[in-house]
Amino acid sequence: MIIKAALLGLSVTTLSGCALLGGGGGGGGADTRYVARDVNTLYNAAKDRLDRGQYKLAAALFDEVERQHPYSPWARRAQQMSAFSYYVAGDYNKAIESSRRFLSIHPGNKDAPYAYYLIALSYYEQISDVTRDQKITEQALATLGEVARRYPNSRYAADALLKMDLVNDHLAGKEMEIGRFYQRRGNWLAATIRFRVVIEKYETTTHAAEALMRLTESYLALGIPAEAKKSAAVLGANYPGSKWYERAYDLVQKHGAT
Repeated sequence: MIIKAALLGLSVTTLSGCALLGGGGGGGGADTRYVARDVNTLYNAAKDRLDRGQYKLAAALFDEVERQHPYSPWARRAQQMSAFSYYVAGDYNKAIESSRRFLSIHPGNKDAPYAYYLIALSYYEQISDVTRDQKITEQALATLGEVARRYPNSRYAADALLKMDLVNDHLAGKEMEIGRFYQRRGNWLAATIRFRVVIEKYETTTHAAEALMRLTESYLALGIPAEAKKSAAVLGANYPGSKWYERAYDLVQKHGAT
């Protein structure tokens, strides 16, 4: 995964004079309570916790680096490592918050693309199934698009574009689910609106062929055979060998919409 590779560039650097805090056990109280500590000790303690998979504790310690040594050259790196630690811990809201704070302080930094990408991934990881509200999905699409637009030549752009295709397919699936719901209840006009959204906004997704077939069904149910024939024709031109075209063709023939 790109972000794991990018981490190598951020975390392999360890300050000299490593001295871990507290004991080696799982308790984090000794590590995270406020005690003035030199940046070497504090940063290396955070990195040690990250390497041991104690991600939330690592994030808290990286935050302490920034809090106790805000003007240190290591404060910027600690901000990034805090955001990454929250991300791998599954605390996506804090990962987004940390990344946005980094960008507000260092908007033109060479690692800004990484921060934007981490924000996008944090939304992407929260995408729910198509039966749920898709607000997070829309945010994922917007932030992935921002990565691709701002940094088209970065190492993150290609993955952002790929994920945008997947997100669009997900959003199209949501429209299809709602459209089929309306069809089952005989609300053909509402169903038509949803299927048209898929055709007009998500035409390159895997749902486009079915949307055209469902449009054919809906237009026939509404008594508009000419529109049904148009939908079937577009379906035949773009997906001639698909099962959806076969169904649409049979429907048009059955209803005499020729």
